[in-house]
This record gives sequence, structure tokens and C-alpha cells, in this order.
Amino acid sequence: MTIKIYMMTKKLPKEELFGLVSQIRRAAVSVESNLAEGESRYSNADKIKFFIESRSSGAEVETQLLIIRDLYKELFDNSTSLRDEYKVLGKQINSLINFRRRT
Repeated sequence: MTIKIYMMTKKLPKEELFGLVSQIRRAAVSVESNLAEGESRYSNADKIKFFIESRSSGAEVETQLLIIRDLYKELFDNSTSLRDEYKVLGKQINSLINFRRRT
């Protein structure tokens, strides 16, 4: 999904490069990076901490997609489907967190 974010943000105006573009790209990368780092940890407490960070970054992406949709409606029809993908991912991360809490 990070690739989709990068491709989508290429269409944004240049004045957004250091604003929304930078913010949403960093948040999207953070989702995947925190999942990877969490999975590499040994204790469940450490794993959960990073999974929660990943989930939070996903929520940031969802919000920024809403902002992009509202500001640049003419450019983006697909921001809703991408936002839906992040919602599904958030639910999957929640399941992962709950699983780790039980083990």
C-alpha cells in the first residue's frame, strides 16, 4: 500500500511536497516499518508496542487521505478505496495485537 501512496502523492501540487506529501509518505512507511520491527522483537510486550505504533500510523494515513480527498477532489477518486484498505489493515493489526496479548 505504501507504493500506492507514493504513486498517488506524485499527482499532488508541488506546494504540498513538504506538507501533505511528506507527512503521508512518512506515515505509510511507518506502518510497514513498525510491523517489521515489532515482529523482530523477542518479547510480546515489545512486539505489541511496535504493532500499536503501526496501527496509529495507519490511522494517520486514513486521516490524511480524507484531507487530500477534500482538498483535491478533482484529482482523486481512489482515495476512498485506499482509505478502506488502511481500515482493513488496522483491523488486521488489532487482531495481531490481541493475539500477542493472549500468548
